[in-house]
Amino acid sequence: MSRALLIVDVQNDFTEGGALGVTGGAAIAQSVTKLLRNEREAERYALVVASRDWHDPEGDNGGHFAAAGTDPDFAGTWPVHCVSGTPGAQYHPALDIDRIDVHIRKGMGEPAYSAFEGVAGDGRTLATVLAEAGVTELDVVGIATDYCVRASALDAQDLGLRVRVCGELIAGVAPETSVAAIKELAAAGIEIV
Repeated sequence: MSRALLIVDVQNDFTEGGALGVTGGAAIAQSVTKLLRNEREAERYALVVASRDWHDPEGDNGGHFAAAGTDPDFAGTWPVHCVSGTPGAQYHPALDIDRIDVHIRKGMGEPAYSAFEGVAGDGRTLATVLAEAGVTELDVVGIATDYCVRASALDAQDLGLRVRVCGELIAGVAPETSVAAIKELAAAGIEIV
């Protein structure tokens, strides 16, 4: 069996001071880097993958961004964030990207929460990347618990992977929706560690 680590959306716009910054986002970047730099911990992973929102600079990205002159509802529409090529779309500087093997971009012109909706630079989907590496187990960390972490973990479970969400390495948008997401993941058979 082979285990991979999926780092979900640890980007400037999702950390404190960003367009959709969550409390604790910068600490998640630091903690994930600490994990990756701990050789004993890191050697558990045959592959390290990181996802990023990478929205188009033009348009509303399939209705993902709130229309001009309207307020986002923070459920289906959002402020402009993680636009490709901007500082907000970059990984948080505390995240050691040298330890990442594969980078996945998602949300290019359309709403996308799960890392499994994205593609690597060579066009492979995350499912293909993991299958080609013989991955059967996936640890999920990152931002945001109640949206992209949740969606990515559920999609991994649907693919038949044994999934664990590392509870100390996630941060959510809101306490209520984060707790609900954790309960949903656990009910789906995903291990919360």
